[in-house]
Amino acid sequence: MSIEILKQLFQQHFGALPLEVRSLQGNLSASGRRIIRLAASGNSAIGILYPVREENVAFLEFSRHFRRYGLPVPEIYAEALEHGAYIEEDLGNTTLFEFLSENRDGENVSLKVIEAYRKAVAVLPKFQVQAGRALDYSVAYPRASFDEQSIAWDLNYFKYYFLRLAGISFNEQALEDDFHHLTQLLLEADREYFLYRDFQSRNIMLRDGEPWFLDYQGGRRGALQYDIASLLFDAKADLPPKVRQELLDSYLDALSESVPLDRAAFTRLFYPFVYVRIMQALGAYGFRGFYERKPLFLQSVPYALKNVRWLLNHVELPIPVPALTAAFREMLSSDKLMNVEASERSALVVRVFSFSFHRGGPPQDDSGHGGGFVFDARSLPNPGREPRFKALTGGDAPVIEYLSQQESVRQYLANVRSLVDASVDNYRSRGFRSLIVAFGCTGGQHRSVYLANQLAEHLRSKGVDVALRHLELEKM
Repeated sequence: MSIEILKQLFQQHFGALPLEVRSLQGNLSASGRRIIRLAASGNSAIGILYPVREENVAFLEFSRHFRRYGLPVPEIYAEALEHGAYIEEDLGNTTLFEFLSENRDGENVSLKVIEAYRKAVAVLPKFQVQAGRALDYSVAYPRASFDEQSIAWDLNYFKYYFLRLAGISFNEQALEDDFHHLTQLLLEADREYFLYRDFQSRNIMLRDGEPWFLDYQGGRRGALQYDIASLLFDAKADLPPKVRQELLDSYLDALSESVPLDRAAFTRLFYPFVYVRIMQALGAYGFRGFYERKPLFLQSVPYALKNVRWLLNHVELPIPVPALTAAFREMLSSDKLMNVEASERSALVVRVFSFSFHRGGPPQDDSGHGGGFVFDARSLPNPGREPRFKALTGGDAPVIEYLSQQESVRQYLANVRSLVDASVDNYRSRGFRSLIVAFGCTGGQHRSVYLANQLAEHLRSKGVDVALRHLELEKM
């Protein structure tokens, strides 16, 4: 395969040879697909070089079909299948994942990011239902349906390339029994829709604020739950649970406009599909990371384990899968996987809160880790008792000046910093990813806000990733 073929295709479409040819190595897929940007005289295109003809045919045919339905996918400009080459519309440089990464502060995701996600999930039913019903699945590769065989491939991928290579013990027959029961549960879902297969934030581009979609060449006929599970539990995107639920609700609202929807029935099978998608992803990370020794792929493992931890703590499957559950629990305590997590030390997020003891109370830990501190600031001088401070908060200069002059406050804060610094150092060394520090006072307006701000500033000065929230002020 030669870049010269891509240049010829560019000339064929635009009437001139490209003056700029640049490999987009950051977008190189795990499959080995080469992605090249070609540009000249204000025109640009993305060139693809890939030797698997069947997969190329699937992408090209799906793209043309989706465009006939008005879906935001790239236009195919020219192709040379005999050379494993084609060029397509250039959708720019910003993926939804990059937009998310640039517009979040730990667990706090910007509203504009959530809106971009909402737009993406609103389009998904159009792929699945409207366009999916009329799609020619004979070109799907490697299978036309996410059937029992497809599920078995994913589960065995997880078993042999992740569990085995990570040194996780399991009873082969008991695990196979769980896989069988889980597969039969998944097959209860209606599978007459388009399953995008890799519907995740790196395959969604943002252009002028609107989502455009890529990398559906592995699509096939399947269940509705799979793709929304892929997006919401996309490992490295690390969406907070509350945001995941909001987006799931938005998706179901959009889906209900296309098909009669029983939300309870949908949700019953949603989390089993989440588990299967996570296992498929972990299999891929294990194959590329452990087997092919490409450590870059192991960077997503801690995020996937965080999702597993949350599921074990918050979700009860419709059927028992004891051997699989035991394997998951061993994964979460594995020294080998802990070392993978430790390599991501900079990913530790300290979530700092202020709150009111008399109203909402301390925040709940949704990370599944359960570690951290709740500090009671009610023993400190209370600015709220003075009329001049009543309308202000602990983030306003007069309150800051007042509290910073109190010796008891200074000593209290010094003790807090000492305790939290020790925990941060220890958590980083052990690969932990979440630490909560919460300050409570009577109203959650003055002392707790001041202390939370001071600690957040201190931690950030030491290079710690901090997510800061003032729970009572958010209600004002």
